[in-house]
Amino acid sequence: MRNILLVSDNHGFYSSELDSFISAADEIWHAGDIGPIESLTCFQKKGKTLRAVYGNIDGQDVRLTYKEIEVFTVEGIKVVMTHIGGYPGRYATRIQTLLSQEKPNLFICGHSHILKVMPDHKNNLLHMNPGAYGHHGFHVVRTALSFIINDGKIKDVKAIELGLRGREKG
Repeated sequence: MRNILLVSDNHGFYSSELDSFISAADEIWHAGDIGPIESLTCFQKKGKTLRAVYGNIDGQDVRLTYKEIEVFTVEGIKVVMTHIGGYPGRYATRIQTLLSQEKPNLFICGHSHILKVMPDHKNNLLHMNPGAYGHHGFHVVRTALSFIINDGKIKDVKAIELGLRGREKG
């Protein structure tokens, strides 16, 4: 069983408001737009497994450390994660091709700053976008996701609201 914390689009922002979620997680997954790579040290200091992809705002340091697309398997769930991906019925051609080739159980992307968890019946997978954790962008509420992967099943998916953009939760 693996407890997952999924974040995206922090744009260099980090605050202690995620600490309890980080502590509860076995792994932290970041779907891109990290900003300065130092903003990831909060996750790395906790000794957790960190999986990340770079996003469109990320500089050379992040791009040399992380890939554009990650494909991995956790507890029997095959995952494809990238930053810009779209959503069911609205994938870019290259993403639809990737999904057809890889046949994941879970597709994760960021970029839109809109939290979405929805089934993709055509590709037989679950789509997740954790929204945006940082303050930069047009979103109103900052969000992340947590969930459990156990024995080939994704369960206990929870939306985490972190307060309004421009203000820390308090």
